[in-house]
Amino acid sequence: MPHASSTGLGRLGLPPTILAVLFDLDGVLTQTSVLHRTAWKQTFDPILAAHGQGEFTEAEYAAHVDGRRRYDGVRAFLASRGIHPPEGTPEDGPEADTVCGIGNRKNEEVGRRLAADGVASYPGSVAYLHAVRAAGLRTAVVTASANGADVLAAAGLSDLLEARIDGVIAARDNLPGKPAPDTFLAGARALGVDPAQAAVIEDAIAGVQAGRAGNFGYVVGVDRLDQAAELAANGADVVVSDLAQLLDEEAS
Repeated sequence: MPHASSTGLGRLGLPPTILAVLFDLDGVLTQTSVLHRTAWKQTFDPILAAHGQGEFTEAEYAAHVDGRRRYDGVRAFLASRGIHPPEGTPEDGPEADTVCGIGNRKNEEVGRRLAADGVASYPGSVAYLHAVRAAGLRTAVVTASANGADVLAAAGLSDLLEARIDGVIAARDNLPGKPAPDTFLAGARALGVDPAQAAVIEDAIAGVQAGRAGNFGYVVGVDRLDQAAELAANGADVVVSDLAQLLDEEAS
């Protein structure tokens, strides 16, 4: 296992007990959160219109969908609008008006947009990831996305992350999605560290809640949706607008 130096940890703005960093993907490492919001809106708006309701909003994305697995997001958001489609099964086609069919419809839209537009990463996050590696810390990505491997490859980040817990692995291992801590706990296990020795970096309220519920050693909130107060209230130890802000800062 790489040895993390206290000097390196201070440069990263992390406590001296941290041996590993678990990164969320969409909205933390890559700019695909915009892609996901657009795909969710494309999916939900016709359903809402059919029920005589207004459009899906960015605030609703943050509150009900961001950071959650697809089917959980479908269920949570539509329930907030009083809409309760049948559950269906993961094999449902994207045309099916079931929770699973709607989630699959959204994933199909994400695939089209990824193929057309590619993936951009956040320069500050990539610089921070390189600094984490240089300091000798272990690294993993923990994402609700079923497209995690493809997104990492397209962004050129795969070789910087030692483990990946994504929506495919979570479904395979029957891991509850965020805000439950199970996927982050799986990431810590994959790196061979205790949760108290790992930092969680998240832009979603559900992800911050998961980091706190798992008793992780440090939780960093990345404010991409003007929700700094909410990230702090839900368990972030520190909130930044860009991970580059943590570089050269002393850990509190």
